[in-house]
Amino acid sequence: MTDLELIKKAMEARERCYCPYSDFPVSAALLSDSGKVFTGVNVENASYGLTICAERVAVGTAVASGERGFTTMAIVVKNGGSPCGACRQVLNEFSPALRILMANENGDLVRETTLEKLLPEAFGPHSL
Repeated sequence: MTDLELIKKAMEARERCYCPYSDFPVSAALLSDSGKVFTGVNVENASYGLTICAERVAVGTAVASGERGFTTMAIVVKNGGSPCGACRQVLNEFSPALRILMANENGDLVRETTLEKLLPEAFGPHSL
């Protein structure tokens, strides 16, 4: 799957975001080592602390389907923002070398990086 195809999958998921409080939709598409794609959207809650990010929804869906390794994640968010700290930590659990594509709300690639660059000296399973 190409980077643009993965971004397109994240764009398609964007329509399903549940963000009535912030009006800040975030969607993600996660490519597994086996070639399967898992999407996620942010799901807000009236009790703000219970809101879950799109990246963690995608990881949870993938793990529930039996996947444990990932190569690339595309994230679509206004201005092409990056994953929050909690999402970075969850992604690190499974794929410390994950490629991350950050696209804006139009699906244009804004930045490409790796999880290792976003979360240097990460705490992970090897730290226990």
